[in-house]
Amino acid sequence: MWYVMQVRTGTEENIRQQCAARIPGSILRNCFIPCYEEKKKSNGQWNIRTRILFPGYVFLDTEDIDQVFIRLRRVIGLTRILGTGEEIVPLTEREMEFLLQFGGEEQIVGMSEGIIEGSRIRILSGPLVGKEALIRRIDRHKRKAYLEMDMFGRTQRIQVGLEVVMKTRPSS
Repeated sequence: MWYVMQVRTGTEENIRQQCAARIPGSILRNCFIPCYEEKKKSNGQWNIRTRILFPGYVFLDTEDIDQVFIRLRRVIGLTRILGTGEEIVPLTEREMEFLLQFGGEEQIVGMSEGIIEGSRIRILSGPLVGKEALIRRIDRHKRKAYLEMDMFGRTQRIQVGLEVVMKTRPSS
């Protein structure tokens, strides 16, 4: 099962490394940070770089959250594990399936391509195919789509890479 730790934004990789070093693989199958690819222009060249999909969160894959929780006391900088009240709650099957479909086994959401037809976006390729309804805003200049989705029991606002390859006017 997957669980989510809340950490200070900017400390995600440090926390992930501490977990990997201090919690045996027999208890913690994986500790990961979902990311997305974005295009960024530097020195006149477009480069793809990886950014954190959910800043301030680190994901745990374990069947023994109680043992992991005990060992997490040795991790410096951990804020808390998400849950309800005193109970630690794993991600739902639907949330896990979404993340696996969106980011794959590597948990890296690749760039998507789409076209704007009038006022509607149509995604042609990439992880956003079929997820147009989640898109709240597109920034063509920054090559990003801003999404809103229910995750971890609250509405999450995330950004992913989107290359708009064409824009057409609505036919009158």
